Amino acid sequence: MPVICRFLGISVMMYYKDHNPPHFHVKYNQFRASFLINELTMMDGELPARIRALILEWADLHRNELVENWNRSQSGDILLPIDPLI
Repeated sequence: MPVICRFLGISVMMYYKDHNPPHFHVKYNQFRASFLINELTMMDGELPARIRALILEWADLHRNELVENWNRSQSGDILLPIDPLI
């Protein structure tokens, strides 16, 4: 699963040709979660509240890039890196 961003020990990833709705995956230490891109809500998993807030802030700033990478992932194109929050 390609990592599209890393910051503060957080890895943000997308699977190629993953199921809808458009989403991304987050890994932080032993925690894992998935977030919906359009709604900016946690779809499943568990993260500490502080990390969840950072991810939501980051995703809000980079929503267009997340959508672009989702579309690229669905067609098998190379995913583009996204700038970290910090």
